[in-house]
This record gives sequence, structure tokens and C-alpha cells, in this order.
Amino acid sequence: MAALRPFQALDLLRFNRTNLDHLTENYDITFYLSYLAKWPLLFNVIEGANGQVDAYIMGKLESSPATYQASAHALPWHAHITALTVAPAARRTGLARRLTEALERVGEQYDGWFVDLYVRESNGVAIGMYAGMGYSVFRRVVGYYSDDPTTGLAAAEDAFDMRKPLARDKTRRYVREGGERFRVWPDDVW
Repeated sequence: MAALRPFQALDLLRFNRTNLDHLTENYDITFYLSYLAKWPLLFNVIEGANGQVDAYIMGKLESSPATYQASAHALPWHAHITALTVAPAARRTGLARRLTEALERVGEQYDGWFVDLYVRESNGVAIGMYAGMGYSVFRRVVGYYSDDPTTGLAAAEDAFDMRKPLARDKTRRYVREGGERFRVWPDDVW
């Protein structure tokens, strides 16, 4: 049975097989450790029976800084999924859903308005999975994923900012229909 548990620093030495995917963002070790230090309740793994890390989720609680609150793009208090990945051999077994639901519960406990995430426009499998869990596209971030910084926006891929409202958003203020058509630039999002 796969067990959901908090991420531990030594998991950095055991999660490579989950990161060996062209759609998974990889970060330097200090980035992972800063999330572990700041938001330990939102950084979890699922460990398989063999002791391998089969999946992990890395998230945070945030809002736009006070100096940005006057912007039309300012964000209220919410939970954010920074990374969610499942090892290829463990996909389509419900692990992503378990991890996402655990993060959503923490977002509810801390009175967040919604949970959001960014996903590549070309990642149809992930978009469908999130839609099946109640997420919808809020906006398109033009040129968000720039895999080759020397080519600029011309070769960059758009991201969908997908959101799922939490109980605090009773009027669904922070979700919208047709978000794919609502275009913003990377400088507009915080």
C-alpha cells in the first residue's frame, strides 16, 4: 500500500525517478529545501511498498504583496501547487488525486480562497486530470514557460493558470468561464 507522508530532506536523494519527465520542472536543492522549511504541511510524498518515492507535491500558501494589491492581477490568500509529479510506473493510480486533496485540505484549514497551479498548454493529460478534480482555467499566461532563454517569447509556451475554489469563495469570485481566452503576461502574475 502506498503511504502518504511528509517530505523529508533525504527524499531529495530518492525522488529522481519521479522527476525524469520532460513535463516535470526541476529545481536546485535550495529551492526544495526552502519549501520544506516554509511550508512543510504542503510538501508531501507518496512512498510505495518498495520504499521508492512514487509521487510528490510541493505547495505553498501565499497572497500578492501589499505593494501589488492595487493591481488588477493581485491575488488573495490561497494555496498554490508549485509541483506535482508521479513516477511513470505509478501513474493513473490515483496518487496525484490523493496528494492534491491533501493540499486542498490544508488550503481549507488556512482559510484560502482557492487552490491554483500552472500547467503547460500542451499538457492535455494534466489539464484533463485537474479538470476532473474540479479545476478550471482562470487565465492564459502568454509565454510563461521559456525552456530556452536565448529565444525569448517566440519559442516560449503558454501556461494555463488553473484554479479550484475553496469553501471561502462562496460566490466563485476567483474562478471564471472561458479563462483560456483571458490573456496576461508573465509580468502580470505574481
